[in-house]
Order: sequence, then structure tokens, then C-alpha cells
Amino acid sequence: MLLLGSGRPSRAELVGAYRVLAEVSPKAYMPKLVDALLSLRSESRAPKVDLALAAEASRAARRMEAGAPQRAERLRRALDAYQASLFALGRRAEGRAICEELAEAGRSDALAGVLAEEGRFREAAGLDEEAARNGILEHSFWNMVRWAANLEGAGLHDAASAVFRELLEETRRKAAEQRTALAILTWELVHFSRMRETVGDGASAAAARREALRVLEELASTGEPHNWSCILGWWSTLFVLSGRAAEPAASPESPMPPFGTDLRWSRDARDGFLGMLPGLEAEAARLREAGRLPELVDVQRRIGIRAAVREGDRPYLFEERFTPYFDEGVTLARRLPGNPARLARALTDRSMFLVAARSFQPAHADFAEAVALLHDR
Repeated sequence: MLLLGSGRPSRAELVGAYRVLAEVSPKAYMPKLVDALLSLRSESRAPKVDLALAAEASRAARRMEAGAPQRAERLRRALDAYQASLFALGRRAEGRAICEELAEAGRSDALAGVLAEEGRFREAAGLDEEAARNGILEHSFWNMVRWAANLEGAGLHDAASAVFRELLEETRRKAAEQRTALAILTWELVHFSRMRETVGDGASAAAARREALRVLEELASTGEPHNWSCILGWWSTLFVLSGRAAEPAASPESPMPPFGTDLRWSRDARDGFLGMLPGLEAEAARLREAGRLPELVDVQRRIGIRAAVREGDRPYLFEERFTPYFDEGVTLARRLPGNPARLARALTDRSMFLVAARSFQPAHADFAEAVALLHDR
């Protein structure tokens, strides 16, 4: 008590003081100990220290009295920190167990992400559906895209499209009322067209592309009605998701990122995904030397997707940093004779990137060419 009253104790000193006081008066000081431990963890840069603090915070949160104010929220925060620290050290089995405890505490998104990383898409989608049924899953972009991605991963394409259509309808309404960006509507329409193209529903895919082209025409002529804050996360999430089919299949033994989420992936999954870059760059060099252009176009796209994972939500010099990836994709695809699908994909990728960079007229030109190549008009 003397320490707490002595002025401005450090975070480490606060933790020490609350550890003592929580043993004497747990009702009053156990919540403060949880908060202090999580606060101290936020300034740590050592993974093992992070883990120890998060584990202690979780134990303290569990010891809080049932019905204590904000007990559930503190427990969720502590467990979330704990599972993140376990995954950062590659301790997946333990991390999954904590995610299961989190789900029992009313927050299932972390467990759904882990299941998706392991290729257990149907189970992940089941958690999303249960959360939606119970009113826990809000109809936000992030939740609906994740749910649709899990359904699609499970091979439930019509169900995935139904979920994504709900998101599209909401985005159309918001865009009409100028409550969201036209850019976001464009990205969603293009992604929906890819979803339907995958299952051979060419009519729905073409209709979505035509609608996206109309929105791009408006953007090219008048721009966004409002100056929205940074929305790069919307673009990067859908762009990365569009490349999932080209990646190795996820499994419990070989996890992959939970595509369709907002890129706050488990540390080990993220590190593994980005760790493929040197191998992909070496493969691209071999393909370039051998003149194998179709494969090179595909590998270059996988490299560009990893660049989007690494820094696709950073606005500083965004257009300058990413332009080379998309220009090269289009240049290579133009050299492919009789392969309009790959060229249309490269043009679409560059168009959506240019929308993110707010270069709407070049974006419209690229997408109009892509639509013409696919005979949508």
C-alpha cells in the first residue's frame, strides 16, 4: 500500500504490489492484478516473458469471484493473450486448448481461426453459424467474410455464396446511403464473381463483374463521395483470400493461415506462410530462365499475395511499393498467347490494387479490359 501511494510506480512494481494484495484481499485486487499483468505484457518484447505474464493473468482471472464486475471480459482478454503467446512459441496443442476455453467463455472466433488453420473448415463454419444464431456474430465485413471463407473451404459453395450475398446486400445499402466506401463494394463484387466462377456459375459471376464495372465508372468520373480513412485492410483480406486455392492444403500437421480473416493470424502460421517467400522467389527465377510463363505468372501472384500479408495495410508509399508486383503480373500475362483468363485475372488484380491506391481511372481501364476479355458485355 505504501508503494502504491508513493507516486507513480512502474508497471512491474504495480504487478508486484497487486500480487501481494490479491492474496490478502482477492475481491478488491485480483481484477487489478489481471489488468496490471496484461498491461506489463503489452510492453514486453520477449515471447517467453509474454507467455508467463499471460498465463499468470489467466490464472488470476479464473480466480475472480463468479459474478464479479467485468470478470467475463477480463477472462476473455487474459485467455486471448495466453493463446496468442502459446502460438507465437509454436505450442499449438496448448494454444488450441486455450481457444476452446475462450469459446466456452463466449468468444469462438479464435478457435474458428485455429480450426481453419488446420483445414477443419466445416467445424470452423459451424462455430460461425452458432455465433450468428446466438446473436454473437455481428454482420460485419470481417465476420461475414470469415464465415463465407470457412464454408467455401469446406466445399459448401452455395452456403458460402449465401453468406457473402448477405454482406453484399448490406454493403450496397450502406454505399447508397454514403455510409461506406464504393471501393469496398467494388472489392466485394469482384470477390463474389470469383466465388461463383469457381463453381461454374458464369452468369452470376458475369453479373457481379458488370455491377463492379458500373461502380468503377462512377469512381472514375466522380471519385468517392467521402474521404474515408484507411480501408486497405478490406482490400488485402480479399486479395489474400483469392489466392487460397493456389496454396498447399491446410492440415493439423501442416497448418496454413486462416484465409478470410483480417490477417491477425497465429504467429506460427504467419511466419510459415511468409517463410515460403525465398523458395517461391527461387522458383520464379528458375521458371523465368526456362521461359515457362504460365507457371511464372502463378508464382509471381503468390509472391505478391505474401507482400500484401506483410505490409498491405500500411498506407505509407502504398502505391509505389506495390505497383511493381501488379505491373509485372500484367506484363507477363500479356506475353501468354491464347490465355485470356490469366490476363483477365492479372488485370483484375491490378485494378483492385489501383482502387486501393485511389487511382480510379486506371483501375476502371484495367477492369473494363478484363470484362471484355471474359465476354461479359
